Amino acid sequence: MHSPHCGRRRVLIVNCYADETRRAVPRIGKVPQTTGPLYLAGAFLPERWEIRIHNEHSDGPLEDAATLGWPELLVLTGLTTSIDRMRHVTAYARTRNPAVRVVGGGHVARAFPRFCATFMDVVCQGDVEELQEVVAELFGPGWAAERLVPRYDLAHWFGRIGYAESTRYCNFKCGFCVLSAEGRRFAVSDPAVLREELLAVGPRRLLNFNDNNFYGNDRESFHARVACVGERWRAGQFGNWGALVTGDFFQDPANLALVRDAGCLALFSGVESFSDAWNASQNKKQNGLRPQVELIRECLDAGIVFLYGLILDVTSRTIADLRQELDTVFGCHQITLPGFLSLPIPFPGTPWFYECLDAGKLMPGTRVRDLDSTTIAVRPLEPLAEVVAFVRDLQVARGYRRKILRHAAGFAWHYRGRLTPMRMLVAQSMGPLVAAPLMGTFPGRMGRPAGPRTHVAGTEPLDLVYTPAFPVATKFAGHFSPAQLVAPDGQLTAILGEDVEAARPGQRTRPALVPLMATSAR
Repeated sequence: MHSPHCGRRRVLIVNCYADETRRAVPRIGKVPQTTGPLYLAGAFLPERWEIRIHNEHSDGPLEDAATLGWPELLVLTGLTTSIDRMRHVTAYARTRNPAVRVVGGGHVARAFPRFCATFMDVVCQGDVEELQEVVAELFGPGWAAERLVPRYDLAHWFGRIGYAESTRYCNFKCGFCVLSAEGRRFAVSDPAVLREELLAVGPRRLLNFNDNNFYGNDRESFHARVACVGERWRAGQFGNWGALVTGDFFQDPANLALVRDAGCLALFSGVESFSDAWNASQNKKQNGLRPQVELIRECLDAGIVFLYGLILDVTSRTIADLRQELDTVFGCHQITLPGFLSLPIPFPGTPWFYECLDAGKLMPGTRVRDLDSTTIAVRPLEPLAEVVAFVRDLQVARGYRRKILRHAAGFAWHYRGRLTPMRMLVAQSMGPLVAAPLMGTFPGRMGRPAGPRTHVAGTEPLDLVYTPAFPVATKFAGHFSPAQLVAPDGQLTAILGEDVEAARPGQRTRPALVPLMATSAR
């Protein structure tokens, strides 16, 4: 074991990311950005570790040989679709330094713990604090921080916009949401801890809360957190702030005045669909409490920008039905436009995933990489060719650009004098985001596609990152093959099927929260 007196150890934390455009592109201006790596960095005793963070969301794919060969410990995190990027980074790092230890966590590790154990040394199933236990077990207790404090000083991707968290998970169980699959209990930060973290974020033009639900089911905590944020806003630390809230937030009109008077600029809420029937089918009961157009108008009238996205479920609704909804939304100048248009995604472990699996609706050949917002991974209701054409048009809002311009003029006229210039700018930015989702996020570079997109799972050309940037050891060549979820015959593959079936409700066999040590990772 390396002695604590021999110098500082080296850890590289990588937030792995796979862009829905299938390009190797750094999304510098995409909101929100991650805070997870900052919490992971807080697990290490600062005076004993050299810590580097690479955020692929803002920095682009990590392919620098020198950086990849630098760490003694590699810590990986990311969303479900980043599983292949985790394998790529592991192959690079172990080629450059065969002795490197690899620890992974996040949504990927929770969804596929057994598969992750084939290429990681430690698969974390718990929250970020589990990494403290892992560090102590691997290197000794003197190497882990006694108290986890997020390292905002390492957030090189923060700019005018800063990020913080005040809650974890959500108190609702929507059918398509990965949080429903993970089954964690909603939890809130102590106001004193939140104030400490806000101070650490430093002065910013805007502050965004990455909470899955800033509102939650604890009203006392909600009021205390708003008071804490309002204190820092009035002190001039940041210009304004935004957060995500669920539909029940708007049941109490006093909530809008409360957050507005504390400096809130915008609220994001999961509208998903203006179809009450569709929302009900996904257990989004919080969206049926009030007419959604009504609450959007009420939010805007209170001087707060309402942000949302739409899920266009081609698996249960006709294209004509979806177009009618879009025509209604784009033609209503008294509400904001959606910030994104997404296909439904069958994330493994969610109630909707098992519904699709048991009905034989998952597209043959689906890879985990295909589980993004622009790829058809579930059999559509109508002929595939017609749905593909519809999806392709959605990527650039073809057929809706003039409506976006007319909406911008009508919206500006209707809310003149009621929204400040900054609020009007944020509200009007949704149209360009829908019409040009890549350019609208100010990418560091455009990147190149691997080939013409099909928008159909199992047939999409793989991103260029699936070709190694430099030679890797022969035994790691398989790391650059995509993780296959569904076989060509429509059945789950053996390699991922075990994880998927083990996570079924009623027979969930989660690994213990102590580190799951891999035996075959090398």
